Amino acid sequence: MIEMSIDSIRMSMMNYQRVVILKEKEAERYLPIWIGPAEADSIAVKLQDVAVPRPLTHDLLGSVIDALGAVVTSIIVCDLKNDTFYAKIILRVDGESMEIDSRPSDAIALAVRAEVPIYADESVLDKAGILLDKDSGKPLPASGEKEEISEEELNKLAPFTDFIETLNLDDLEKGSS
Repeated sequence: MIEMSIDSIRMSMMNYQRVVILKEKEAERYLPIWIGPAEADSIAVKLQDVAVPRPLTHDLLGSVIDALGAVVTSIIVCDLKNDTFYAKIILRVDGESMEIDSRPSDAIALAVRAEVPIYADESVLDKAGILLDKDSGKPLPASGEKEEISEEELNKLAPFTDFIETLNLDDLEKGSS
């Protein structure tokens, strides 16, 4: 497992979809995950410490977990199949560890509230992790080597590539959201 941090939450100007960009804590690899607007707002509200008059859905989930005597210990982005990311919320219940299936966006929204680590499985980073070429700003293969990418792989990466090309790389370096 690789520990990640939330680098930013961005919106594609091409299709107005949101993406949360996770970054390896100890390296320069990024993991972009498309998320819904409600989840993006929920994550941003907590990261920016915005007070809301009533609990949001993820606040409610955290309260229910707490009321049942469980504790969120971490979340893991654990798999990527058919362009869909999968995550698990790791709970401690009566001294035992329990894994709960989750969408990554919901798990991340809960993690920022519980202030617990966010991890990504190495296999997920191998499939979808990206490095950015410092000169061009374009994605490199996850290995960091400039190797040829097949046409099929380019087509699968096209939505991410299109989005990344709309980013202001100066903002990424500053870690702004």
